[in-house]
Amino acid sequence: MTTFKLPIGGIFVLLMSTKVHNFKSIYSMPLTLTVTEGVLPSEKIKEAVVQITNSFLKNHGLTGNTVMTPNITANVHIIPKGLSFSGGEEFSGAWAEWKVPSFALADHSIVKQHFMEVTEIIYKLAGGKQPKDNIYVNVVHAVNGGWNLDGIAMTNDELGAAISEG
Repeated sequence: MTTFKLPIGGIFVLLMSTKVHNFKSIYSMPLTLTVTEGVLPSEKIKEAVVQITNSFLKNHGLTGNTVMTPNITANVHIIPKGLSFSGGEEFSGAWAEWKVPSFALADHSIVKQHFMEVTEIIYKLAGGKQPKDNIYVNVVHAVNGGWNLDGIAMTNDELGAAISEG
């Protein structure tokens, strides 16, 4: 029996399943970490992804969840120096962006805590050299009905039902 919690409509819904599903097709929640070259030492980039992923899971009450953990995917973009801009001027920045269904990162207290943690993670891994005001974190929510399961757009309720049928 697999049990996990998902925040739906401002509450956490406990889902239980006895069947194995390809949850990656349901709830792959990608993180895109983009940094200007030199903001993070190259040997710290993987650690940043691990810590940001762990923060996301922790703040959703999913630490150690064997279904959701492998479904937090990430990719990293390194922008060459001279190609990051603020107000039209060159600068060095760091951006962490999540793309998730509309019920993930929907509770403001979770968002506030997670974003603060992500800022601290990048700041510390940058050796305190990256100004916090040049570290940006945001979330892009898919509209209800804009997340897919096996190539079919599904509403949040349909996604929840598909998991609970498990």
